[in-house]
Amino acid sequence: MRSSASTGTVLLFAVAMVLLIAVRDGHCAQLCMDSTFPRTVNGSLSFCGYNGTACCNSTDDAAVQRQFAAMNISGTPCGDLVKSILCARCNPYAGELFTVATSPRTVPRLCNSTGVASQLSSKPSRADYCSLVWDTCKAVRIPGSPFQSPRGGAAAPTLTDVWQSAAAFNASRVALPVNGMCLERIGNGSYLNMAPHPDGSNRVFLSNQAGKVFLATMPEQGSGKTLQLDVTTPFLDITDEVHFDNEFGLLGLAFHPDFAKNGRFFVSYSCDKTQSASCSGRCACNSDVGCDPSKLGADNGAQPCQFQSVIAEYTANASSGSPSKVRAFLPQPNPSPAHAC
Repeated sequence: MRSSASTGTVLLFAVAMVLLIAVRDGHCAQLCMDSTFPRTVNGSLSFCGYNGTACCNSTDDAAVQRQFAAMNISGTPCGDLVKSILCARCNPYAGELFTVATSPRTVPRLCNSTGVASQLSSKPSRADYCSLVWDTCKAVRIPGSPFQSPRGGAAAPTLTDVWQSAAAFNASRVALPVNGMCLERIGNGSYLNMAPHPDGSNRVFLSNQAGKVFLATMPEQGSGKTLQLDVTTPFLDITDEVHFDNEFGLLGLAFHPDFAKNGRFFVSYSCDKTQSASCSGRCACNSDVGCDPSKLGADNGAQPCQFQSVIAEYTANASSGSPSKVRAFLPQPNPSPAHAC
């Protein structure tokens, strides 16, 4: 039985923010239990609370709410934990949470975590989420319990009906791989890149695919606090230069080791010659090789060399101000309008 192992990871995921749990190869991708990509959520899920993207729609969210209501444990400490576990199926990483190799599970995996308990109750933070679940729910009868053995048993089992002791409950956990890790979810935003501030502080730079870079402050590990970020004041906004679509956008971010002194940093992004005057680059088809781009046919509606991949250097005050572009170099045409280089 792997139920216990499943419980802890979920909490990490569902309650804090995106808690990402590594799998065998130490890599997690956003994927739902049915192997589809998370869907865009209009607003937020009324019961499970996810916004942005999730593996549930409003109908799925309502089904989880009905399942939880039937357990009759709402408003209790155990109920808070079980709700988080049930809602983990809506997590953008549900495919990783509920699957080990090719064997699906009914309860997401659990791993040790700091700060999880503080996300759910007033109890002090604990390092072991499995123990938190055991101590909180071991004597609570839960109709339709997610921990119930597939073989059946009591209609409303307690954890002690399934496991004889906390040690047995904890031992059933799936061990993380040597190169695995647990991360606490600390924000609801969707970002493509994160780079630590070169000054060694707890600040980081986050960039989204649309073309904005933000300066954020990371909370102390295990504090239960969330990322401090003001989305209304981006550190850099080049959305007017970035072509954002599917696999195109602001794709890379790097800071000079002496950024605190020289303010230099670099971004890589996609641009569209038909939309941005600053988007330029030499086409592989040119007069030097006896090729006329105007005679080439359109590719899925895109003109030859319409899309370019650019690396640009910027300079700014070490932590604030309006960065200015120093130069753009290495423009390369994207050979396919469907994929960025």
